[in-house]
Amino acid sequence: MRALAVAFLALLLAAPALASEVRPTLAELESETRCPVCEGPLELSNAPVANRMRVFIRERIAAGDTKSEIKDRLVAEFGPRVVQLAPEASGFNLLAWLLPFAGLGAGAVAAGVLAWRWSRTREPAVPAPVVGSRNGRGTLEPELERRLDEALARFDP
Repeated sequence: MRALAVAFLALLLAAPALASEVRPTLAELESETRCPVCEGPLELSNAPVANRMRVFIRERIAAGDTKSEIKDRLVAEFGPRVVQLAPEASGFNLLAWLLPFAGLGAGAVAAGVLAWRWSRTREPAVPAPVVGSRNGRGTLEPELERRLDEALARFDP
């Protein structure tokens, strides 16, 4: 009995995933395919071929085709580029994959160099004016020492 309840629960949780494969929507497929004319996502294209693709997708959804079946038919008619939204990682298109990382690396190096240079060019803190040394400690100038003694005398009872 417990095994039957677990199986029913698993089927209940898997139902949405299975339903999306069985019954895709036009919006799903538009966002996952691209127009062969303008090379952008199908959902953003107004080209005549994009409109024909939408009509085709609606017909295939009404016929009960799955998402993968519809994509296979689109690939057969328009080529593999209609389901590939990201540029291929070869040739000149390889720059589209590498330049963002190269830019981030160059920015990190530049920030590191600037931070290192900034930390090395700080001016040292100005020490208190020292006249002489008494017991290994510096002493104040006579005028400052007199003013300090007067200020401290006000706090003595």
